Amino acid sequence: MADPDPANSYLTQHLPGARLVMLEAVLAVEPDGSRGRHPLPSPAAFADALGALGIGSDATVVAYDNHGGAFASRLVWMLRIIGQPAALLDGGIGGWGGPMETGPVITKPVGRDPVEWSTSATADAGQVVDHIAAGGIVIDSRAAERYAGKVEPIDSVAGHVPGAINLVFNENLGPDGRFRAPAQLAARFHQALPDPQAIVYCGSGITACHNALAMEYAGLELPRVYVGSWSGWSFDTDLPVATDETPS
Repeated sequence: MADPDPANSYLTQHLPGARLVMLEAVLAVEPDGSRGRHPLPSPAAFADALGALGIGSDATVVAYDNHGGAFASRLVWMLRIIGQPAALLDGGIGGWGGPMETGPVITKPVGRDPVEWSTSATADAGQVVDHIAAGGIVIDSRAAERYAGKVEPIDSVAGHVPGAINLVFNENLGPDGRFRAPAQLAARFHQALPDPQAIVYCGSGITACHNALAMEYAGLELPRVYVGSWSGWSFDTDLPVATDETPS
């Protein structure tokens, strides 16, 4: 998303044997409005895409990008909620420090069975409304100026879900680009501590996964992700919009 030519960046430099996973081709399908800009693919489509990359259902996957895990976290989260071991490379490509390769990686496709998305790992707009009404914590992962409705570079409406708090995803990282210590992250997410399972969202369900994994790393329960996120919420003109620096 943040790279004008991710395929070329990959071919120029990547970890040995690393496969290129494109957001639009593997981690999302074409948007249809209410489900946001990056809806989850069908379980069958996700299984087929992973199989074509040679990623079997028994593989442990380590994902990275060059943006502190902002986008790789979506793949890790998707794999974890279907029960497959996956982790982020802390520090991304800059945290590797080993040899690099150039050019394409030839992989042997493998077969794998689809696994349904866990309904306990995701949330829709109605569940977000109910969660807030019940006093639950909802976290907006976007930049503060987008949360406050001061600017909206992508979606047609600016603002945030009324009642949501703002914890920008990239503040999970320290100055070195690596995740902060679990104790620091737990302190950061202290408002979510009483909530048995918070809900996180962002613009389109991508960087929200970064906050989700950071919360899990901090020892909290993996929160639900509102995959439609702000792009899905703002599409529905019947849903309220808050434009302020506070939750209400």
